[in-house]
Amino acid sequence: MSDDVERRLIDLEARLAHHERMAEEMSDQLVRQSRVIDLLNQRVDHLWAQLQEIAAGWTNLPGEEPPPPHY
Repeated sequence: MSDDVERRLIDLEARLAHHERMAEEMSDQLVRQSRVIDLLNQRVDHLWAQLQEIAAGWTNLPGEEPPPPHY
């Protein structure tokens, strides 16, 4: 094998190793982001449920109140 071909093969192997490492890092980051998104979705669902409970307890919504007598 000529020196040029060997040098090119080594360069390609190094590039492949770099790309494999980057793919693993991106995969790990994707897993972390997915976990954060799941947690945030749970929190939004919890807050939405709380908001629904609060809204159910209101007797009059602000738009349903009659205007004051002097109006």
